[in-house]
Amino acid sequence: MSRRPYDLVLFGATGFAGGLTAEYLARAVPPTASWALAGRNRRKLELVRDQLGVLWTGLPLLSADASDPDSLHELARSTRVLASTVGPYVQHGEPLVAACADEGTDYVDLAGEPEFVDRCYVRYHQRAVETRARLVHSCGFDSLPHDLGAYFTVRQLPEGVPLRVRGFVRASGAISGGTYQSAITSFSRMRPAIAASRERRRREPRPPGRRARAVPGRLHRDADAQAWAVPLPTIDSQVIARSARALERYGPDFTYTHYAAVRRLPSVLGGVSTLAAIAALAQLPPTRRWLERRIPSGSGPSPQRRARSWFTVRFVGEGGGERVITEVAGGDPGYAESAKMLAESALCLVAGGLPPTAGQITPAAAMGDALTERLIKAGITFTVLDGAPTGPPSRRLSP
Repeated sequence: MSRRPYDLVLFGATGFAGGLTAEYLARAVPPTASWALAGRNRRKLELVRDQLGVLWTGLPLLSADASDPDSLHELARSTRVLASTVGPYVQHGEPLVAACADEGTDYVDLAGEPEFVDRCYVRYHQRAVETRARLVHSCGFDSLPHDLGAYFTVRQLPEGVPLRVRGFVRASGAISGGTYQSAITSFSRMRPAIAASRERRRREPRPPGRRARAVPGRLHRDADAQAWAVPLPTIDSQVIARSARALERYGPDFTYTHYAAVRRLPSVLGGVSTLAAIAALAQLPPTRRWLERRIPSGSGPSPQRRARSWFTVRFVGEGGGERVITEVAGGDPGYAESAKMLAESALCLVAGGLPPTAGQITPAAAMGDALTERLIKAGITFTVLDGAPTGPPSRRLSP
């Protein structure tokens, strides 16, 4: 990559998640790195910059609009790594991915929208391979704790044998307007999402001589989770399966099943009923507009509410006669920790020293050990709870 003015640009800094990411970067960017904020409204960008403190009064502000492809290409040409918080991604995110793929610019985002990720693979993966750009989606709570947690778990198990991993998610937190709007959009686009998934499966090659799958689960009381295990049909299991296809360390036959861990059965039934009702209302334009007005974009939980929020993801891995239980844990999942995860992902790409990859790739395949170590230093824990391996050091990833 030829020399560019910036190492890192954050696009969408004026949104709720973008503002938190900017605040984290202001604390974490190394002195040798150059970075900037980008968006369409300069006045709002100035307000974000003002909140970063006097140290950043000269931080560059770049103008770009998701509806203006030329401005996005100019933005992509200006930086080595571009981080985006502009959602819903299926509505606003694709032109920036296209620009990064064309310009050979590494890209990270917070997307948890399967349709968007699948569509970007179909349209831009091959171009990114040609330009050596790394397009790394889902670098927030969707799906870093799950993807890197499964990778961490696999590293505790024997090599070269079939492996089975189950993940159990617990979280407490409030939702922002941006996340809510993305969810409503996803619920309203079930048919396009299915079509995008089918097209991706038709085009995406499978690793020869190996198999890696996300396997649907069933509702049951689970002793390892110490809770009801509720099948969770989010993008996380898809991301983990793609990491397993990309990395031989996952063995010749890898399966992953994803659950929410819920302590009380009435909570399970209530949650399923609520989601079913929202999905039904999202199908019709009048009721979808009513839903969208419930939580406006740009809003989010208060600092006090975020400080009380937390998440854990427990993994149970089995293979080669060994069994291990691990856990990834942190604070406010959707915002404080997602901002940290996105920022550390971008900084990891800036730092370099990573495996040579290109195209649309998962966080574990792109940054694996290096990103895990960065997140541990940033306060997210990766712990072996039971069944720590006794084999050679190459099989351990010590937190």
